[in-house]
Amino acid sequence: MSDVALLWSTFADRADAERVAEAMIAERLAACVNILAPCTSIYRWEGKVERGDEVPALFKTTPELADRLRARIAELHSYDLPVIEAWLAAASDPVSDWIARETGA
Repeated sequence: MSDVALLWSTFADRADAERVAEAMIAERLAACVNILAPCTSIYRWEGKVERGDEVPALFKTTPELADRLRARIAELHSYDLPVIEAWLAAASDPVSDWIARETGA
């Protein structure tokens, strides 16, 4: 088992999620991006409780590229304050090797 980095962010719509995902794959900062089913987010923003439909995406990369990937997602994101969460996960060696190969790490 080896560590891989997973980054999670939500987007305003599917087109925005796909735009950022395709850029991250093209730039080789992520090996894979799973764009998930729309969800409802309930959150506090500027003193009010808000509710909105969003599209989550899960980016898979190496631990070494996680900070660069996070920064690039933030640059391309349409939100004023994009939430980009990251954590390490254990993956099988063939999966972690594939992620490293596809990101050029």
